[in-house]
Amino acid sequence: MTAPSSQDLLPAELTMGTVMLKVGDMKVMGDYYGKALGLDVVAEQDGGLYYGRLGKPLVHLAPAAGLQVPGRGEAGLFHTALLFEDRAALAATIASAAQYEPRAFAGSADHLVSEAFYFTDPEGNGIELYYDKPREGWSWNGSTVVMDSLPLAPQRYLEENLSEEAVTGQRQAAAGVGHVHLQVGDVQTAQDFYVDTLGFERTAGWHGQALFVSAGGYHHHMAMNVWNSRGAGPRKDTLGLGEVVIEVPSGEDVGALADRLKVAGIESHHTGLELRFEDPWRNRLRVAVR
Repeated sequence: MTAPSSQDLLPAELTMGTVMLKVGDMKVMGDYYGKALGLDVVAEQDGGLYYGRLGKPLVHLAPAAGLQVPGRGEAGLFHTALLFEDRAALAATIASAAQYEPRAFAGSADHLVSEAFYFTDPEGNGIELYYDKPREGWSWNGSTVVMDSLPLAPQRYLEENLSEEAVTGQRQAAAGVGHVHLQVGDVQTAQDFYVDTLGFERTAGWHGQALFVSAGGYHHHMAMNVWNSRGAGPRKDTLGLGEVVIEVPSGEDVGALADRLKVAGIESHHTGLELRFEDPWRNRLRVAVR
């Protein structure tokens, strides 16, 4: 088996863009993303609100009253992961989230490449808040990054990293969408689509139950698991994940992916600077020029 050529891979400079959530109660959800997570409304469009930091949109809340909350075992969003530039900025948002709704805290872990804290928003969407450890400290076995889930005590983390400066400057601290983790029906189909067709590189697996993929040697830009959703079929129109945006440097990158999708027989809508399509579980994806 030959390694894929650079033309078959997504560009190393790829980044994750805005995650759109279809929302039942805009007031409750807006309060959570604004007050608990310290995000500001950076744009308003089509009745929806874009929440982010320093003018950069991270999460798009789109009104969808009347839709049902998806079942736990359905395909869709596992979590949106917000990445912070330093431990103090992460600690400030952990603190505000925990203070706003302590019951929303879902756990924490040292993943060797990162330090992560997990929450659940009022409509059941998972959220990860994390900090990347320096890349030079990451370990690789060939093309597989070494990750784990070691205990990480939240109270001790706050005691060691939270500062008054970070609390008062929370909304001035940059953040981005570091990765997006999906629930899917099976891992092999996910690999066929996200690696063999889209052009991500596989960076890790988890006992045949999860797949981690990235571009440019990152630990993962996307992940897919079957922990709750093994055997799930295509999604219904529900609340929760509406769209994942993936950002690339150029229209040539978009065009190369459009060609790969066409060869694979996957329907898409290509406008030149962006490409819209769905994965095998009807999770909507949009690849766009930054």
